[in-house]
Amino acid sequence: MLWIKALHIVFVASWFAGLFYLPRIFVNLAMVPAGSDAERARLLLMARKLLRFTTLLAVPALGLGLYLWVGYGIGMGPGSGWMHAKLMLVLLVIGYHQGCSVMLRKLEAGISQRSHVFYRWFNEIPVLLLTAIVILVVVKPF
Repeated sequence: MLWIKALHIVFVASWFAGLFYLPRIFVNLAMVPAGSDAERARLLLMARKLLRFTTLLAVPALGLGLYLWVGYGIGMGPGSGWMHAKLMLVLLVIGYHQGCSVMLRKLEAGISQRSHVFYRWFNEIPVLLLTAIVILVVVKPF
């Protein structure tokens, strides 16, 4: 079980690394001056590759977490309210990941009306989600 936990942590950390950086690319895309086609194309390529890689990292992170939950019964039984809260936050992370995908498609199509300031704030969401998830898992407040 410890190997499964260790791999779960590695894949979650890697998944979040991608979620931390992808919106930073969006910030840069929102700041590209008109006519800088090469810079825009380079940033879009980076964003596409990072999203693809981040998605590939999310799959084992979620699979291993599910295995720990169902296979080993972690977070089941009395005093497992923390797990229910964590699962809700994980659903929000998945939604955030999907939101990044939608934003990238809009940026690629040139129809995004968001400013670099919006993307800077949007970039803070996974930090808050990860912080809350780690606190729930380690402290198990309820």
